[in-house]
Amino acid sequence: MPKREDIKTILLIGSGPIIIGQACEFDYSGTQAAKTLKELGYRVVLINSNPATIMTDPEFAHRTYIEPITEEVIAKIIKKENVDAILPTMGGQTALNVATSMYEKGMLDGIEFLGATPAAIKKGEDRQEFKEAMIKIGMDLPVSQYAYNMDEAMDAAKNIGFPLIIRASFTMAGGGSGVAYNMDEYKEIVKGGLEVSPISEILIEESLLGWKEYEMEVIRDRADNCIIVCSIENFDPMGVHTGDSITIAPALTLTDKEYQNMRDASFKILREVGVDTGGSNVQFSINPDTGRMIVIEMNPRVSRSSALASKATGYPIAKVATLLAVGFTLDEITNDITGTPASFEPVIDYIVTKLPRFTFEKFPLANSTLTTAMKSVGEAMSIGRTFKESFQKALCSLETGLIGFNSIKCDGEELVREIRRSNENRMLYVFEGLRRGMSVDAIFDLCKIDRWFLYQLEELALREKEMDIALLSDATRLREVKSEGFSDAMIAEVINTKEGLTLTENDIYNAREKTGVALEYNEVDTCAAEFKALTPYLYSTTNITKLPQTPVAESKDKKVLVIGGGPNRIGQGIEFDYCCVHAAFALEDMGIKSIMYNCNPETVSTDYDISDILYFEPIDFEHVRNV
Repeated sequence: MPKREDIKTILLIGSGPIIIGQACEFDYSGTQAAKTLKELGYRVVLINSNPATIMTDPEFAHRTYIEPITEEVIAKIIKKENVDAILPTMGGQTALNVATSMYEKGMLDGIEFLGATPAAIKKGEDRQEFKEAMIKIGMDLPVSQYAYNMDEAMDAAKNIGFPLIIRASFTMAGGGSGVAYNMDEYKEIVKGGLEVSPISEILIEESLLGWKEYEMEVIRDRADNCIIVCSIENFDPMGVHTGDSITIAPALTLTDKEYQNMRDASFKILREVGVDTGGSNVQFSINPDTGRMIVIEMNPRVSRSSALASKATGYPIAKVATLLAVGFTLDEITNDITGTPASFEPVIDYIVTKLPRFTFEKFPLANSTLTTAMKSVGEAMSIGRTFKESFQKALCSLETGLIGFNSIKCDGEELVREIRRSNENRMLYVFEGLRRGMSVDAIFDLCKIDRWFLYQLEELALREKEMDIALLSDATRLREVKSEGFSDAMIAEVINTKEGLTLTENDIYNAREKTGVALEYNEVDTCAAEFKALTPYLYSTTNITKLPQTPVAESKDKKVLVIGGGPNRIGQGIEFDYCCVHAAFALEDMGIKSIMYNCNPETVSTDYDISDILYFEPIDFEHVRNV
């Protein structure tokens, strides 16, 4: 179907100020939505209260209101601008909550919802309605009970038994949620959950701690065409909020049958909830012992995971979701990266790792144990040909002084405690355990991280043990080490520790130059090289076998490298992404080619159409020098 002609003015609701759980990923989705609607000829009105965003720049919407995102203000804007429809699915939980509340109060009579209907939003967000919908289509759910006050919550605890998972309805980033192991913890979390839920509703569930957690990014159009954009697997087991988990794309430890079951279930859920245009995110859990699959929740909107899936695959989820919202079907939309229809399910021939960025050092009294309520302030993403390479590049991307799996000085007791406890450095403690000779089974019993991941890390620990000064003159061994993602700085540190030397990363670089072990660049193209990519979106890798040198055409064009700000943190956030994007725009105006370099998947700067060339790489000396 072509675009709808019965609507002229569309109100786009932003996500407001940056808070934990709602960061610049909604600037990315909002900017894509505003650009797309404007190109289609609609009149776009935007409300957002965050001045550091790209979307609030005058050129993106016809009218921009930097105002509080409240019902009263939105009602005035709708009246003044003669709005026909609103798009609330690009502004996170803030936009959904305010739009839903206005609808229920009768403040949006005659205004159409685009992207998701109020009924679908309620069914996806209200835990009671979602539970009933899942039972109706035969999905397995955790044993659970609802509570609207403390007495009902105490009754639920008695019926289900500890440990318990508490989730509050209509909140973001796991607000008001937590895991309770005893009555004192339980009462505290219940009290907080009832307070933060706008409808004073909490769901108390049986504990799924230690189960494996997965997400599916799904898109559906009004003709019922459904595709999975990306499957995402949590490195951490259940019990840690997805935003605080290390995540891997695509999912690596599912059997084909499990993956197909999850894919079919995702489509069933979207149909039942009623999301008929746009992107959604469905979360599942699998018992590693029995294979029992449970539905955890779904978001009937573009989420942080959508931004990650979009950058991981190169598939522009927010843009496609916007086009679907105004009447197009997937087969009518072109994928800008390959020129193929958007109904092609993306295929990737590399591994993506996302690591969360924490700033507990700023809050020394904060509890650093990770739970179902989100605590991270940003994230870094990396791409590699293997899990090992991708993971080690992600560690270098965090900008916390890591050059890979840095060694940790601790005694055996602390090591065991920190492997068992979910914390920001757990992966370093796990690796330290493997380095010291702990078995995969012993570590699995402590942390329940899937054995496949642990075996991969064990192989890295064994590779580290083999490193010596002779490595630097052995091209085959050096290539193997680099293909597993070891940074030059890490190789130098390991050899120095063993041999009492003072090598620098420059010495390793020179050794690589002599032996012909260089970084090569592959494209992110959504189709595993089946079609030619039209946009240069690149990541570095070291191939296990030396590839023939392909001659690169000498370019006479002037080029400028714009280095991004890396993962968000306190004191450095979206405002630097704003600067990077405007640098790219200014260079384009001057006729100079822009090369964007960043590792933050939430940003507008890492969109494929902002610069002439995009490198998704760690912002460190080794990788920047090579570019």
